[in-house]
Amino acid sequence: MKLRSTRLIPALAATTALLLIGLVAPRATAQQKPNMAENVFKNIQVLKGITVDDFLGSMGVMSAAIGFCCNECHPGAGTDKVDWATDENPRKVTARKMVAMVAAINRDNFNNRQNVTCWTCHHGRDRPSTTPTLETVYGQGPTEMDDVLAQMPGQTPASQILDKYIQALGGADKLSRITSWAATGKSVGFGGFGGGGTVHAWAKAPDKRALMIEFKDAPDRGDSIRVYNGKVGSVQTVLAVLKDYQLTGSELDGARFDAEMAFPGNIKQFLTNLRTSLPSTISDLPGPSSQTKNAPDMGIGQDRMVNVIQGTGPNGLLVTMYFDQDSGLLLRMVRYGRTPIGRVPTQTDFADYREVNGVKFPHRLIFAWLDGRDAIQLENIRVNVPIDDGKFANPAAVKANN
Repeated sequence: MKLRSTRLIPALAATTALLLIGLVAPRATAQQKPNMAENVFKNIQVLKGITVDDFLGSMGVMSAAIGFCCNECHPGAGTDKVDWATDENPRKVTARKMVAMVAAINRDNFNNRQNVTCWTCHHGRDRPSTTPTLETVYGQGPTEMDDVLAQMPGQTPASQILDKYIQALGGADKLSRITSWAATGKSVGFGGFGGGGTVHAWAKAPDKRALMIEFKDAPDRGDSIRVYNGKVGSVQTVLAVLKDYQLTGSELDGARFDAEMAFPGNIKQFLTNLRTSLPSTISDLPGPSSQTKNAPDMGIGQDRMVNVIQGTGPNGLLVTMYFDQDSGLLLRMVRYGRTPIGRVPTQTDFADYREVNGVKFPHRLIFAWLDGRDAIQLENIRVNVPIDDGKFANPAAVKANN
């Protein structure tokens, strides 16, 4: 049995944990229908009928749940000799059986509600733990929060928490005057993976956003680019099997929400069904350090008491937000996408808020998902600058117009 931290997964997941597959087709274009997994990858048997990005999300759920990296199921993963389609590794065959088993449990016991996932049993272990330890029985109870939170009695109304947030940023009037912004900075992957990159970000109200991380010292690696133009979203990833694809489903909804949050003055308009959970404690990101000149130093900051609210974003997207009780500023945002085998969390942490034209912008961020983590230190933010809409068209347009 292997016991390992799932923190290892993002550092290697640039190769993408594509369990059960092999690559055969290029990405979809904006004019095409969304590519389905079985049309893009070889040897798909149990996860047919879902889009490519939902399939990739499913692979991330599996990888995180059992603590495995790609090469522990796919021979040669991480090299140019990988064979994604082969079934020679029995772990891959077992993974199929587990997907079918979980689907049967949910179908037969929970009326097809997704109450059981890979994570339910595995929790980062390839073999689920079956016996409680006495340290657990008599120690501190589990601290993991539920995905879906309920309104707790006696808590501050979510609307008041959001009002405090808007005021902490500079007030609704000043926020409404920001119609665009552009930023530059530095980035580094999890554990320093791949070295540092140069960050370029653009946003245009109400819901256009583009983020590019260039690796000028490693031109063969390729750039990491995420864009959303108000309707269509696309991703270009570095060192991945599927390097460029169009977003669909909940991942597209997540890209839209991220773009809307670039102009948070309207947060009450794009979050509904708001409820306040119990307060919690999280570690915020530390402030700037001398190490940020070349790459951000993203260690652990101090503990903060936070108010926790949850709401519904575009098309039912589940969003949880953590606001500092003292300052009112947003410290963490987690949105949950959907896959056939479990929810996919995407988390953004915010720190180092500084005023730009009277409005506070976070200059220090960590963007983490199941296929990697980017730590970003922004160095320059300019507001109300002209930005051509072509910048948000697709990754190729971002690169060409940079």
